Amino acid sequence: MRVVVVGATGNLGTAVLRRLRSSSEVAEVVGVARRLPDRSAVPYADATWHSIDVAATAAPERLAAVFAGADAVIHLAWALQSNRDLSRLWRTNVGGTSAVLAAVAAAGVPQLVVASSVGAYSSGPKKRRVDETWPTGGIHTSHYSREKAANERAFDEFEAKHPGTILTRIRPGLIFQESAGAEVAGLFLGHLIPTGWIGRLRLPVVPLPAQLIFQAVDADDVADAFYRAIDRRAGGAFNIAGEPVITPELIGQAINAARVQPMKLAALRAVVSATWRLGLQPTDPGWIDIASQVPVMSTQKAREVLGWAPATSSTDAFDAIIRGVAAGSNVDASSPLRG
Repeated sequence: MRVVVVGATGNLGTAVLRRLRSSSEVAEVVGVARRLPDRSAVPYADATWHSIDVAATAAPERLAAVFAGADAVIHLAWALQSNRDLSRLWRTNVGGTSAVLAAVAAAGVPQLVVASSVGAYSSGPKKRRVDETWPTGGIHTSHYSREKAANERAFDEFEAKHPGTILTRIRPGLIFQESAGAEVAGLFLGHLIPTGWIGRLRLPVVPLPAQLIFQAVDADDVADAFYRAIDRRAGGAFNIAGEPVITPELIGQAINAARVQPMKLAALRAVVSATWRLGLQPTDPGWIDIASQVPVMSTQKAREVLGWAPATSSTDAFDAIIRGVAAGSNVDASSPLRG
């Protein structure tokens, strides 16, 4: 197989390259990124590379040329910052996805596998699990969720217009790996907040809202789901998450807190909002809304159709990112996967 990976240098893209590299069924891997990595470093060395900005006007034509002859395209390109320039994020995340869809259609690619998200879902329950038919209207107070929901509508339209192309939507929970620590710290904590103490000092108490319940998954487990979707030519949507569901108590354990003190969700949101507006940290309050409102997903369909199961527990994945944030871990010093 010839597989093209768009957005191949980020947290998930690097894991996908590792998974493709391990398969004897994949004869050629092509990486597309705005900033090219150190192509002498693993896992980047085994791919052919093209530098393309998916938000550029010429992106559809340039991508179509790269996609020609591909058996599958994996679309992962996404920008999380700067969330103070929402029009720029929209151009990359929604406009870039439109460019990929147009290029796939023009090149006649037989399968497109896209990274959607639990963040595409509308508000839902935390005490029972939902399947892939749950509405994907997003959380309207989150720019990330609005963009993921907009892309879901674009996928619907693409499927209606191009029934001969297999479209696969992978909807993971929060994706973690230790080597993404510096990237995660830079994106969500910024450079004013020290991170070396996280998980190392014993905290007497940490205040957290009871609604802060979410799902996490190891990056390599998500990459395996992408590969299995291609290997089995499986279309449709698939929820991907590790076990168990992450609760405030498990968050407290991961950051070495002696006790978790319940706090009001509105109070946490107010603190995050105020510090974001003051420029003290880069996480806007929409991320609190996602964590507290998106439903808990069932992964039964992925297990049955893809034969997928997480090899790493969600708690181990969460512990890994805590270690990575504290250590400022990178995949490679010259890789774009950095803070």
